[in-house]
Amino acid sequence: MAYIAGIIVAGLFFLALHYFTELTHKQKTLVSAAVLSIILSAIAFNSYSNAQSQKMLDVVNRFNQQNTIKCNDIDVNSTNFTLSIGTYTFIGKEHTPNFGQMISASKCE
Repeated sequence: MAYIAGIIVAGLFFLALHYFTELTHKQKTLVSAAVLSIILSAIAFNSYSNAQSQKMLDVVNRFNQQNTIKCNDIDVNSTNFTLSIGTYTFIGKEHTPNFGQMISASKCE
């Protein structure tokens, strides 16, 4: 729904640019290309950010389901690590070889 609203706003911008400015055709083309590239960059960044967030949440779900996760060649499981919900970081438990080690969930597969 937000994309549709964005397209409508961009369309209104281009209409205003066409009818209410005294720019030359070349200047209008350059402004339109710049605005379009900014919009496409924002959409690409949003898609990338959503994919990264979903990947991290999948890792956290697998950890909560008692599965072993591979993070930087380290096996992360609920026996050796706890999960910090606020930062989505795995923290090594006491009396384990990984004591005090902190691993971000975003670095796991």
